[in-house]
Amino acid sequence: MQLLGVFLLLLMIPLWASKEIVVDLSEQRAYAYEDGYVVFSGRISSGVEGRETPEGSFRVLEKKRYHLSNMWPRPNGGAKMHYMLRLTYDGIAMHLGYVPDRPASHGCIRMQNGFAQKMFAWAEVGTPVTVEGDAQEYLYRKHTEHPGGTLSDDAYGVIDFHD
Repeated sequence: MQLLGVFLLLLMIPLWASKEIVVDLSEQRAYAYEDGYVVFSGRISSGVEGRETPEGSFRVLEKKRYHLSNMWPRPNGGAKMHYMLRLTYDGIAMHLGYVPDRPASHGCIRMQNGFAQKMFAWAEVGTPVTVEGDAQEYLYRKHTEHPGGTLSDDAYGVIDFHD
């Protein structure tokens, strides 16, 4: 009987975690979320004025450990963009790069050494990526639009079992 109880409990545990990357342009940080909880985060550097990183909802389209740009530097490309997570087919990606305390890229999301490798290993093709000017507003909207969602007002995760 005890074995049956353990088996039924195991059936309630999800076999996979819901993953999401949230990029906060105002804080210059990226967050890796699993089932609504931050599992790690790191500093980033987004696009400079005139070449801003686009805001919106994306998915990781491709992962490539060793990538060379075909756009930068102009005209022939060749810039190293290792640990690349492609977000668009027109040149926007998350990748290893120089991360000062300000926007400094041509539109990509540069990640620090160590953080880039961790994000590359954690993310999968298809992982949703949300790029926001202010991620706190996004997370608040997400919670209020989906009350049984992932974050409560006091920042504790909410687990809601439905029959």
